[in-house]
Amino acid sequence: MKNEPDFTRKLINSFEKAAEQKVISKGQFLIKEGEVEKNLYFVMAGAIRVFYLSEFEEQTIRFGYEGSFINSLSSFLKGTPSEFYIQAIRKTTVKFISKEKLQELVNEDNQSQQQYIQLLEALVTQQIDREVDLMITSPVERLNRVLQRSPNLFQHIPLKYIASYLRMTPETLSRIRNS
Repeated sequence: MKNEPDFTRKLINSFEKAAEQKVISKGQFLIKEGEVEKNLYFVMAGAIRVFYLSEFEEQTIRFGYEGSFINSLSSFLKGTPSEFYIQAIRKTTVKFISKEKLQELVNEDNQSQQQYIQLLEALVTQQIDREVDLMITSPVERLNRVLQRSPNLFQHIPLKYIASYLRMTPETLSRIRNS
């Protein structure tokens, strides 16, 4: 936590002090498509995935594990129905605060507002990195890019979900890892 920006530390402290806690079982949802996201979650233990359900398949777009903030961001920011599902991959403990409580934290002072903007900028940058990942045709290169950002991914997330995230079959991912 030493390298976290002040606002992130403040947010984590707020979660530790004032957030509600929820334990969700494997397979249980925090939010489903069509629901409006009203909370920001902090994963205390376990693992979560965010996915989009097309008519053909589930497409995993993001993971959250211990120490991660997660929600359906577009729904949260715009107050519109979510296009995504957020589901526990295994038994998971999250703490959460409402959008209103987050706004109170952001509006405490100018420094918090500036750091919140930096946090949002980091999220936008992560999204751009993700979009670049999807444009890369080489499965090996896609895997390497993701592992550079999240070197411990395989310790937290089952292979089948990582494969979905990388837009490849679990068999292809296994072959790449074993070569």
